[in-house]
Amino acid sequence: MNAEFERLTLPIDGAFTISRGSKSEVETVVVRVSDDGGQTGVGAAAPDPHYGETADTVEAVLPDLLDVVEEVDDPLALDRIERRLERTVRDNPAARAAVSVACHDLATRRLGVPLYRYLGLDADRAPPTSYTVPIDDPDAMGEKAADVVEAGYEILKVKLGTDRDRARMEAVREAAPEATIRVDANEAWTPPEAVRKSEWLADLGVEFVEQPVPAENPAGLRQVHERSALPVAADESCVTLPDVPAVADRVDVVNLKLMKCGGVREAVRMVHAARAHGLEVMLGCMVESTASIAAACHLAPLVDYVDLDGALLLAEDAYEGPSYDGGTLAVPDRPGTGVRPV
Repeated sequence: MNAEFERLTLPIDGAFTISRGSKSEVETVVVRVSDDGGQTGVGAAAPDPHYGETADTVEAVLPDLLDVVEEVDDPLALDRIERRLERTVRDNPAARAAVSVACHDLATRRLGVPLYRYLGLDADRAPPTSYTVPIDDPDAMGEKAADVVEAGYEILKVKLGTDRDRARMEAVREAAPEATIRVDANEAWTPPEAVRKSEWLADLGVEFVEQPVPAENPAGLRQVHERSALPVAADESCVTLPDVPAVADRVDVVNLKLMKCGGVREAVRMVHAARAHGLEVMLGCMVESTASIAAACHLAPLVDYVDLDGALLLAEDAYEGPSYDGGTLAVPDRPGTGVRPV
C-alpha cells in the first residue's frame, strides 16, 4: 500500500462562534491510502487547538503514521493498524483518525460494501442530527434557528456561555417553538451558574445541557449533575476510552468524536464502554469536511443522539458523501464510506 496527504482550507458559512472564540474557516488534512489494485481510501483530520492539535502538528506526524500503514501492507488488518498507530503517535488523535478512516474506507471499498454494512449496522436506525446555532446576538440567533427549522431540521444545538444566555435562548425558542433544543456551553459556566441556568433552560423545554463546566473541574461536573434540572452531557470531559468510566457517575450522556478518540474502532469501543456504564451516547464532530465526517455517519446507528452537522456548516467542501439532509441520514449506495471529490 502507499499513502499521501494534502492540506486544505475550507470556508465556513458565516462566523462560527462558541464561548471560546470565533472562526470563519477551518484547516483539514486529507489522507489517501491506495492499494496495488488501484483502490483508494479517503480520510481527513479536523484538528482542534483546544486539544493541542493543529494542521501543522497533523502534517508533522502523518509521515510516521503512514509508514505504519505501508509496513502492515494489509488493508484488511484494521485492528492491527489502529493499535500500531496509537503506539507510534500517542497524541494527535485527529491525525490518527484521518488514517483510520482512510484505511476503513479502503478496506470496505475492496470488500464492495458500505462501512455500516461491514460493521453489521442498520442505516435506518441512525438518529437525526442536530444543527448548530452558534453564538450571535439574540435576534440573529433567532433568525438562524428559524432558517434551520424551515430547512427541515427539527433538532437544534444552541451554543451558549455568555452574559446574555437567557436572551439568546429565549430568542431561539420563540423562533423555533416546536424544535427539540440541546444546549452546549463549551465549559463556560461555574457549577452554581450551571445549576441556576438549568432551571430556566428546563422551563424553555431544553432536552439536556452539554459540558456546562470546565473539564478540569470534575467535582464541579458532579455537582451540576446532582443538582441540575436537566440531564448533563460530557464532551471536553470525555475524550478517550478511560474517560468513559471516569465520568460515568457525573453525567447522563457522553459525546464521542472520532477526532478526539483517534479512530473508528476506538470509537466503537467507547460506545460499548458507555453502554456498560449505563450512559447514553452522542456522536459528535468538529466543523469538518465530509472526508472525515463520513465515517461517523456510518457509526450513527450505534448511538442515541447525533450531532454530525460539521460539513453542513461549511460554505464549500472538497468532498461529498454521506450527509444529513433535513436531519435524516442519507448514505450513498456505494462501497466504503461513500466519499468522493466534489
